[in-house]
Amino acid sequence: MEWEAVIGLEIHVQLATQSKIFSGAGIAFGAEPNTQACAIDLGLPGILPVLNESAVEMAVKFGLGVEAEIGMKSVFERKNYFYPDLPKGYQTTQNDLPIVGKGVIEVEPEEGKIRQVRIHHAHLEEDAGKSLHETYTDENGRGMTGIDLNRAGTPLLEIVSEPDIRSAKEAIAYIKAIHSIVTYLGISDGNMAEGSMRCDANVSVRPKGQEEYGTRAEIKNINSFKFIEKAINHEIERQIELIEDGGRVIQETRLYDSEKNETRSMRSKEEANDYRYFPCPDLLPVELDEAYIEHIRSEMPELPKQKKQRFIDELGLSSYDAGVLSATRPMAEYFEQVKDRCGDAKLAANWVMGELAGQLNKDNLEIEQSPVSAVQLGDLVKRVMDDTINGKAAKQVFAALWAGEGASADEIIEAKGLKQVTDTGAIAAIVDEVMANNPQQVEQYQAAPEDKRGKMVGFFVGQVMKASKGTANPQMVNQLLKEKLG
Repeated sequence: MEWEAVIGLEIHVQLATQSKIFSGAGIAFGAEPNTQACAIDLGLPGILPVLNESAVEMAVKFGLGVEAEIGMKSVFERKNYFYPDLPKGYQTTQNDLPIVGKGVIEVEPEEGKIRQVRIHHAHLEEDAGKSLHETYTDENGRGMTGIDLNRAGTPLLEIVSEPDIRSAKEAIAYIKAIHSIVTYLGISDGNMAEGSMRCDANVSVRPKGQEEYGTRAEIKNINSFKFIEKAINHEIERQIELIEDGGRVIQETRLYDSEKNETRSMRSKEEANDYRYFPCPDLLPVELDEAYIEHIRSEMPELPKQKKQRFIDELGLSSYDAGVLSATRPMAEYFEQVKDRCGDAKLAANWVMGELAGQLNKDNLEIEQSPVSAVQLGDLVKRVMDDTINGKAAKQVFAALWAGEGASADEIIEAKGLKQVTDTGAIAAIVDEVMANNPQQVEQYQAAPEDKRGKMVGFFVGQVMKASKGTANPQMVNQLLKEKLG
């Protein structure tokens, strides 16, 4: 039987506010446990939450960014459940009236294949604390669980998709699109390693062509693109194998073990009535007006979709190149600085996507960590354009910039003597010398049919470039060789 996966994602985005969603406590990552939790976060008697307006503004920005409905009236509710790291015994969240309604995101899981994934809604909520199971022991050396409430009350935007996703590859394309939008908007740093963006994946399978959904399992808190893809693929295989062996999928919450590449049962999946939602009596409804929405709209930056189209229409880049260069805000900004510095968009794109991207991947660095600045790379590209250096020398200059051997391309070109020789007389002298030193090859070339000579001339080009220490202009070398070889 041919099976089809049905996937819906819940993405939790930590908002880049200066303080928590209902208190003035800080949210800096990596602080000592329980140093950023105040009485409100601890749920002490007599406390009253106050809504952080920045969180509302960021949620509205996201809604506008995905062309979703904006909830002009949204309500906070209490979602009741009992975990050690949730001291209040409930989470303040939104359910019936979220701040962001229905929207659509266009994704491209494969080049030329466009898919639309609907967003059901996005709502504001507070994060829980964190249970630390491997850090503490008692006086007898037995393991203890520590509770760190630094994260309690951190503002989250939970983005809930419709079950429109049909493969792990589509899921990753969707998550990357969300990541790109929230980082372009500046509402989150999207750092998955630090938990700024986490994903719960609801996965089910059904026979292809069947309308009815299968029973879903939820995989909780996956925090890297790589692990999300692996977890979804494993869960799809697990469910298909289970059904084909005569078993049935149980609705439950599962955890992904990246070391074993498997999901395992965590708890039975709660239903909405298990949470006993009710409106939070301490928080008034949030009511927005059109003037507020339009003010936020007026401050929206250019988003990935629009930037990609501009790169295609105005700069003449291919759809693929434009997509790569606009995928993240730092990449787009770096590329545009290189392009503005050298004045040639296509050459700038080639260097950013080629030499730079390759070295970043090799050293496992993000573009923000590049040792070569956009100004340095732009100046290097200029020296290729004005024939100061050839392509081979340019790669040497780039490697030297990467290694910190000089402050600029010009400095390295001068220090290493890489300036391209464009003097026809000087190159002609080297060509004559190479021909004189290789009479047998000259004879073979001249005796060869015309259609064979193209490959044979490469030998002479290599010898000339070697003799000139790579500084001879390759176009001039080729032209002079063809003339002199006849």
